[in-house]
Amino acid sequence: MRIAESELIINGDGSVFHLHIRPEQLADKVVLVGDPGRVAMFVPLFDSIECQGQSREFVWATGKYKGARITVLSTGIGTDNIDIVMTELDALANIDFKTREVRKEHRTLTIVRLGTSGALQPEIPLGSYILSHYSVGFDGLLNWYADRSDITDAGMEEAFMQHMGWLPELPNPYFIKASDKLISLFEDSTVAGMTISAPGFYGPQGRVVRQKPALPDMLANIESFRYNGWKITNFEMEGSAIAGLAKHLGHEAVTVCCAIAHRYHKDANTDYKPLVNKLVVLVMDKLSRP
Repeated sequence: MRIAESELIINGDGSVFHLHIRPEQLADKVVLVGDPGRVAMFVPLFDSIECQGQSREFVWATGKYKGARITVLSTGIGTDNIDIVMTELDALANIDFKTREVRKEHRTLTIVRLGTSGALQPEIPLGSYILSHYSVGFDGLLNWYADRSDITDAGMEEAFMQHMGWLPELPNPYFIKASDKLISLFEDSTVAGMTISAPGFYGPQGRVVRQKPALPDMLANIESFRYNGWKITNFEMEGSAIAGLAKHLGHEAVTVCCAIAHRYHKDANTDYKPLVNKLVVLVMDKLSRP
């Protein structure tokens, strides 16, 4: 079936609409970062740069690192941007831009989100690298796609909503398991986590500045939630949509974040860039493996 011009916009230079990447410029291994400025942390590590570009908040570079071809791409903040990024990455991999038809052979991308987060459990030290074995979507994005329940954990969702006293006007949260392959790759150097992706930095993460939260006891209830030995470890803002859309589209994906704030102990590390630099090297080294 041919995909209409209005559904998938292709620029005049053959690149996909928002990302401005052409199919041949995308590597099979992709690192996603939120901050466009963070791409500059990766570029000096490459042995060679094949191509790079920028469109709005989407900054990218493709190159070789220890023999592995890798694309680094910034997404900006939020799961709404992830909807764009994941859909367009999959289009680059699996749609023929000349015929506008899905390719017969599926190309699987390996996608790692590298970011920062706020820890929620008292035993997790600042500076920890938390690997999201499960991502919890407060954003509601996956609810817009059919067959959402085929890839989510209904038992976790039900138990969580009951524990939280979830309000009907809020989007139903969803729980997604990360790629087992990528969990195995990173688990020796990370803390195992269950991570909430929030659709905002303040109210949706239980911060109180001048407005009252809809769930006054949200943080305490999140901290005390337990399910089959799992507990929620940290907050960030993109991982759930990456995990969910990757599952839908047939890609391997995981999120790993450096804990730069601690919601339980109410402190933060503003000098976190050296820790993120180390995480950048860790992720690139892991992805460079055959």
